[in-house]
Amino acid sequence: MAFIFDMNGTMINDMEYHLDGWFDMLNKLGANMTREQVRGHMYGKNEELLERIFGKGHFTPEEMATYARRKEEIYQAAFRPHLQLIAGLPAFLEKAAAQQIPMAIGTAADKFNVDYVLDNLDLRHYFKAIIGAEDVSSSKPDPEVFLKAAQALGVPATNCIVFEDAPKGVEAAANAGMKAVAITSMHTRDEFEQYDNIIAFVADYNDPVLSQLFN
Repeated sequence: MAFIFDMNGTMINDMEYHLDGWFDMLNKLGANMTREQVRGHMYGKNEELLERIFGKGHFTPEEMATYARRKEEIYQAAFRPHLQLIAGLPAFLEKAAAQQIPMAIGTAADKFNVDYVLDNLDLRHYFKAIIGAEDVSSSKPDPEVFLKAAQALGVPATNCIVFEDAPKGVEAAANAGMKAVAITSMHTRDEFEQYDNIIAFVADYNDPVLSQLFN
């Protein structure tokens, strides 16, 4: 068995800060969107989000990279005083490590944000593999990120449990043949109702239902 974690909204409760960053950036670019409209687009790579909203070819690759980086800088500065793991996750990671359960990260975040989280919170030693935006050609709900994580861990996909906060991420896990634990940090339980691969819904990692994952 192995555990694969999404990062934003799953390990750290930062999605409202990402939403603030995107809401500010997109409307400065002329999107004229509400916060709820922006929320519905918050999955996949940053460049894919820009293309979903403005259309392919609206910005050059260089412009998209600039806007995406600027948004991440806004997010990181705002979230830094609040940067901490979701409740119960430190003990959960320690328990998994003590039982020698292989762990990986499979995220749509780019290296700039992955490093921001892992290095500021000193988490890198827990994970045998880190698969991010630069490592995949297709974003969630495509299963590529989770399949690559499982391959890097040397564990069959069917033996992996994914921890996710987003419906598209749970769908990616299903497409990879993996079970999922849904963290309800940004989405409500009913937003996941179409997925049958979810084995538990939790608000945080203190939920006693997670004890069933250990020997």
